[in-house]
Amino acid sequence: MSFLSFDIEISDVFDLGPGQDLDEFAPFHISVASTVVHEGEERLWYSVGEDDTPTENITTERARELLVYLDEQQQSGVKVCAWNGLGFDLRWIGHGAGDIELAARVALASYDPMFQFFNQRGFPVGLAKVGAAMGVEQAKLMDGADAPKCWREGRYQEVMDYVLGDSQITNQIVAEIMRRKEVSWITARGVARSEPMPRLKTVAEVLADPEPDQSWMDKPLRREKFFAWIPPELIERL
Repeated sequence: MSFLSFDIEISDVFDLGPGQDLDEFAPFHISVASTVVHEGEERLWYSVGEDDTPTENITTERARELLVYLDEQQQSGVKVCAWNGLGFDLRWIGHGAGDIELAARVALASYDPMFQFFNQRGFPVGLAKVGAAMGVEQAKLMDGADAPKCWREGRYQEVMDYVLGDSQITNQIVAEIMRRKEVSWITARGVARSEPMPRLKTVAEVLADPEPDQSWMDKPLRREKFFAWIPPELIERL
């Protein structure tokens, strides 16, 4: 089965303090997004003004085009993947498109290896740490916090290259997970660890699994945090 990965960058500039909840700065607005079919088509999604210069945010129409594209890909049998796509990307694509319900349906049918890992281990892990442990040579081109600043400064191509690169890296990680039947990451102590992942599951399948054991944590990140934006009736149908 073919698969694609997608990623978004936001235009909102803020300083996130240690331990601070990202949602305190929400809602977020998308500057540019990317979709990359594994060994196939690569696309950038953004809007331009009258002078053909990229605008600060993509329009509602463009965000909806992206959302519909992801939905159509799923309907055609393509595995639509993203790293933390449930907790972040699809939430804000839906917000930008003015269609939370469609974004929620796409999210539940999507593959989010980060969320699947979280549901097994009880904590999230970053794309760069996983890529490094799984032998992905392609590196992230910038820190995600810098992308909004660069976009507002007019450094559009740098951000476009960055968002495209993250989708490419996600594809490589997805391919490695499917090949190895496990996911590896670099811990805070710089040690490589691995977690079995016999198959990738859709978000809906992960939500049907038991919640992770977080009894050893002082301040655990609750699973509901990732899908709190999804209409409750869609969760209840699972």
